[in-house]
Amino acid sequence: MAELPEAFDVAVIGGGASGMMTAVTAALRGRSVVIIEKNEKLGKKLFITGKGRCNLTNACPEEEIYRHIVTNDKFMYSSIKRFTNQDVMDFFENGGLRLKTERGGRVFPVSDHSSDVIKVLAGRLKESGAEIMLNTCVRKLNLEGDRCLGITAVSGEGKEISIGAESTVVATGGLSYPSTGSDGDGLRFAKEAGLGISPPCPGLVPYEMKGDICRRLQGLSLRNVSVSVTDGTRLIYKSDDPGEMLFTHFGVSGPLILTASSVIKQGAYDRGLKLHIDLKPALDAETLDKRIIRDFAENSNKEFKNSLGMLLPSKLIPVVVGLSGTDPYKKANSVTREERAKLVSILKDMVLDISGPRGFEEAIITKGGVSVKEIDPKTMEARRCRGLFFAGEVLDVDALTGGFNLQIAWSTGYAAGSYV
Repeated sequence: MAELPEAFDVAVIGGGASGMMTAVTAALRGRSVVIIEKNEKLGKKLFITGKGRCNLTNACPEEEIYRHIVTNDKFMYSSIKRFTNQDVMDFFENGGLRLKTERGGRVFPVSDHSSDVIKVLAGRLKESGAEIMLNTCVRKLNLEGDRCLGITAVSGEGKEISIGAESTVVATGGLSYPSTGSDGDGLRFAKEAGLGISPPCPGLVPYEMKGDICRRLQGLSLRNVSVSVTDGTRLIYKSDDPGEMLFTHFGVSGPLILTASSVIKQGAYDRGLKLHIDLKPALDAETLDKRIIRDFAENSNKEFKNSLGMLLPSKLIPVVVGLSGTDPYKKANSVTREERAKLVSILKDMVLDISGPRGFEEAIITKGGVSVKEIDPKTMEARRCRGLFFAGEVLDVDALTGGFNLQIAWSTGYAAGSYV
């Protein structure tokens, strides 16, 4: 590594999506920039985003983006208007990356390789002249009164490095996927600077469930189902549209479940939540009953447990039969109206008990973070500490799946990079 000057205009802590966007934007404005990354390479979490395909934004109209931001959407108005989803797509396409739009407006590289997204950012960093320090861990901010004057770091060889900076940008991510280096450093830096923190918790995360039903259904993926969550007396979440979910050895996962986990507040789990699955959302109870009568008529001499093959996946049939309480060996043509009504009830409302969300190791994002009350939404600068900026997941802003969380990273990174 070349000998570095003692001071830069801008020091960016973190080489993820928001950090790289900040550094590129600032460097292209002629600022001297250093980006400091604790890992051996940039974009380690970005590399695994979208199962390695990198859903880098969403092509929906701008107003829809705000509707998909779960926490502090109004805080994002200024930065998204300044650097929109179209600007994100233009940025990467101008860098030579061909993009495609898939179901739900999700935007991916045509190559389906997240590494190609990182290559564009790394290339722009090189072109802009930004310095990159890898295997370097920032230990503390250099604070003096109400101003940040840079950082103190330790290199991979154990050497302490002090870097002065007119502006310091914390883009360290949250606590999700700690194997990528997200260990909450940014929250610690914010506390050192006297800023308020919204308690972090896992977001977009699978659920652990009570009982053995999920274990018995392990590996079963359901499509075109709807889910809702209640606390026993009150509905606290209902999916907008039918979608997909997956049973695992510990509970449930899949897009419908991840969305629910992002919307439901952490304290709600103390009240004993129940997951309700509508296995046939396209049919009302009366229509479903007629469908079952027809199936039973066509399979009149079959046992009840063998008459549901046209209605349910084979793995789900023993569970539904057990929940119904009907004798599995009873002939289909002998099933009573009351037993049929119970079957319809289960198909329209299969109820499971939620233990709680899984941990940060499996969370796609972190909910909580640096309070947006502490941050200027136009510049990303801390209101109470001059020269200190925050961008990306370290902020208390989060969204649903579909490219919206990366849009937050790009927009806040661009905002910070435009003002440092």
